[in-house]
Amino acid sequence: MPYGLLADAILLVHLAVVVFVVGGLAAILAGNRRGWHWVNAPWFRWGHLAAIATVVVQTWLGLMCPLTTLESWLRLRAGSPAYRSGFIEHWVQGVLFHEAPWWVFASAYTAFGALVLLAWWRFPPLRGRLGRKGA
Repeated sequence: MPYGLLADAILLVHLAVVVFVVGGLAAILAGNRRGWHWVNAPWFRWGHLAAIATVVVQTWLGLMCPLTTLESWLRLRAGSPAYRSGFIEHWVQGVLFHEAPWWVFASAYTAFGALVLLAWWRFPPLRGRLGRKGA
């Protein structure tokens, strides 16, 4: 079983989630200024809210992200130490993982979650399944 390859794939999924959470808020703010209706589609907004809420709740409960746990397990199964620097790991892990006390992450995630809620209030999602106004 190519555990190392699967671990790299999980790392890329993890990066995609981070990009969705951070980039999603940027898209919501910029998109509402530029008239992009898709940024207020219910599927996008609920997905974005669920993603940041999961991060905030996990952090406050002291839980490890399941993607991190799975990636570490796969790396160990591959016979390498968790987060050993390879081609993909070296670049992507440098973006995702930093050394800081727990409270720094909890505060940052909570503040970011508050910004998402503020954007939800300021730019509410469109009604309807497809995000059409009044649908």
